[in-house]
Amino acid sequence: MTESQSTEQTGSTSEASTPNGATESLHPTYTLQQFPEKLAVVKLPPGAEIPEWAESSSLFSITATATETSLVCAGRNVPTKQVAHKGMTAFAVMGTLDFALTGVLAALLAPLAEAEISVFTISTYDTDWILVPVAKAEAAAEAWRRQGHTVDLAVPVKPTRKKKT
Repeated sequence: MTESQSTEQTGSTSEASTPNGATESLHPTYTLQQFPEKLAVVKLPPGAEIPEWAESSSLFSITATATETSLVCAGRNVPTKQVAHKGMTAFAVMGTLDFALTGVLAALLAPLAEAEISVFTISTYDTDWILVPVAKAEAAAEAWRRQGHTVDLAVPVKPTRKKKT
């Protein structure tokens, strides 16, 4: 599947007129959803258990390597002494991104780099998530809109989890 074919699943391709009146593809555009929760990116030691204070939100992610465990969770209960970067806003690329699709993050991160907005990214099986500081969320949305992307407010869905017995 080519990038332009896959882009139809998640967005569209911007077009421009050439001198002879034909149109050419400039870059793919995407629809992103902005989630309202304030998230935290937390550093835990390697092999750490998930702490009781860690709360699920629109995005709850655990990444473990040989040298650290990183946790993205709701920021409201993260202890003040915990090594964490709090106050992050999450944006998700809408739709399912095909694994053969290339350049999605490049298209979305370049406008943020130009606007000097730092990011923390996470990819799931279906899509990509981009976290930015809460204070820069509106600037990020505007940077994307200037590039032809769409940014909508998300209505979070609470995940259903079985209670431990």
